[in-house]
Amino acid sequence: MWLCLVALVGLYYLLRWYRERQVVSHLQDKYVFITGCDSGFGNLLARQLDMRGLRVLAACLTEKGAEQLRNKTSGRLETVVLDVTSTESIAAATQWVKERVGDRGLWGLVNNAGIASPCAPIEWLSKQDFVKILDVNLLGVIEVTLSMLPLVKKARGRVVNLSSILGRVAFPGGGYCVSKYGLEAFSDSLRRELLYFGVKVAIIEPGFFNTDLVKSDSFLMSPKELWNQASSEIKEAYGEEFLASYLKFLTAVPQKSSKDLFMVTDCMEHALIACHPRTRYSAGWDAKLFYIPLSYLPTSLVDAIVEWTSIKPAKAYEANR
Repeated sequence: MWLCLVALVGLYYLLRWYRERQVVSHLQDKYVFITGCDSGFGNLLARQLDMRGLRVLAACLTEKGAEQLRNKTSGRLETVVLDVTSTESIAAATQWVKERVGDRGLWGLVNNAGIASPCAPIEWLSKQDFVKILDVNLLGVIEVTLSMLPLVKKARGRVVNLSSILGRVAFPGGGYCVSKYGLEAFSDSLRRELLYFGVKVAIIEPGFFNTDLVKSDSFLMSPKELWNQASSEIKEAYGEEFLASYLKFLTAVPQKSSKDLFMVTDCMEHALIACHPRTRYSAGWDAKLFYIPLSYLPTSLVDAIVEWTSIKPAKAYEANR
């Protein structure tokens, strides 16, 4: 009995391995548009796909980032400046893409641009602090996708959305988890609607990686700035020791994060060029071995684990007595 079960599981993974090795043809004729290419995953993916021979259309937030990327790639790669929070900028970028892809359409749309700050406990934040993250991580993705979708449908191509394991398990820390949960839902709805048009939608769920997202000054300093603006009641409830520990935790995130960004960009590449891409990709050993399994546990157990591992506010122990 057990031998048969092991054989069936082995056969399943062998067949999956074979299917996932099949690559679409004529890659050199396919256009891929990537947002957030100034640094991190987007920058690496643009260079990776360019080396593979695809025609990369890389969107950067700044002209400086675009110029630096062009200096590291072939003449095939083209860049455009894009602010995903600006409707006018998105419309201009879409027209720019249309002029390049023509009747072939857009094979791949990679929504990679994202921010992680302001990052702090929820009651330190204002509505505008949530809006700032949602504008980039969720609403920006939605608007870019809606704008580019006719081109993707024309090519019967792919949409690849960069989510996070924090779109599967919510931890304390403000609007980032909210934006990624929203992105997961948007991606699932989009995938199920576009099945009828031959378009595939994939979600990338990385663990923690050492990118500018967790090294930027805004990420590391936003809790301090929000603390200075907080009410006396909040400061009394949390205490200076909580703030110091929280800042120490954020400062340690880059050192504790994986430096192998290829673990993420290889998933993105597979989602774009494989004949049979996966629906979801978990990137990073922390995602595969801890966060994704954690997401399947009972909510009460996850709550207990988070409570046990989180930094405690000054008044927390009095409240629990």
